[in-house]
Amino acid sequence: MATFTTPETSEPVPLELAESARARRRGLLGRDGIEGALLLSPANSVHTLGMRFAIDVAHLDREFRVLAVRTMRPGRVGLPRPWARHVLEAEAGVMEGWGVRRGVRVTVTGLGPGPVT
Repeated sequence: MATFTTPETSEPVPLELAESARARRRGLLGRDGIEGALLLSPANSVHTLGMRFAIDVAHLDREFRVLAVRTMRPGRVGLPRPWARHVLEAEAGVMEGWGVRRGVRVTVTGLGPGPVT
């Protein structure tokens, strides 16, 4: 199982990965919530059209450093972020508790032979 951490997380956060174009397009659509977070990769923008709940969105660069974090209500379209290569999505309000904020580096484990940072 994939997880991620930040310097402020007390324990690893469960992480789903959306690597295919179809999985990235679907994202969290059709769900009522998520335990942990969803990583869309590669991606630099998201939308919440058809979503059932508000989400926190973190745009990450290719080194998994957080470029920006925002909360998006259902029915919104986010603008593409220059330099973003990944997008982390979770239920609204949880990223602050995980320490996901601008400038923080996210460490992802469980996706391959070693940690992705």
